[in-house]
Amino acid sequence: MTVRALHHWDEIGLARPSLRTTAGYRRYTARDLKRLHRIIVYREIGLGLDQIRAILDDPAADVPGALRAQRAQLAERINRLQQLMAGLDRMIDAHERGLLLTAEQQAAIFGPQWDPSWPVQARQRYGDTPQWRQYAERAASRGPQEWQAIADAMTDVERALAEAMDAGVTPGSPEANALVERHRAVFSSYFPLTRQMQVCIGRRYETDPEFAAYYNGIRAGLATWFRKIIDASARAHGIDPETATWQ
Repeated sequence: MTVRALHHWDEIGLARPSLRTTAGYRRYTARDLKRLHRIIVYREIGLGLDQIRAILDDPAADVPGALRAQRAQLAERINRLQQLMAGLDRMIDAHERGLLLTAEQQAAIFGPQWDPSWPVQARQRYGDTPQWRQYAERAASRGPQEWQAIADAMTDVERALAEAMDAGVTPGSPEANALVERHRAVFSSYFPLTRQMQVCIGRRYETDPEFAAYYNGIRAGLATWFRKIIDASARAHGIDPETATWQ
């Protein structure tokens, strides 16, 4: 108990001391202390002061009913806290692992060429960046269906890129620029991708052996063509691809 609480309960008439000293100090009798004990018990289980007053002072008060109602509220709060705990565990796992899917789920969603060690490598390389934190926050709330939808959307974009290159679509054309924007929108499912970042990614698609092999495996020369349409789109938005930085 705090002195402040005792003073407040005295002021509102919930627990007034029976006696006072000549100097004005409160003196609590054994009967007063019993009432205080009851107030503390009911406060500990979460009842409000008005509810406690009714229980202690109203002979017609439905005490079991009030306690049952409080129990229902407590059960709801416990359930909510358990949900928050589960969400917190997923957030921690997402920051540490990146992808909250089993190896089997990853293979089923991203294809047999997918390596389950890639998210771990990405965590080691980019774990201290704002983009990793943004990615982890989104990954924490995603399950297999959400990841499948993202994977399907990216596959559609890659198919459209290959078809556009086959059709002779030129960098800087409305069709090419629309594909660049489409790619940026889908990629932003991982973290917000600016146009400058997209330029950096396009360069990596062309120069990194693994990325280049992947895109050129879809269509010979696709990695370079993809980089070119990203560069052309960036220029149209006042960005010099040669000086673009990760920002």
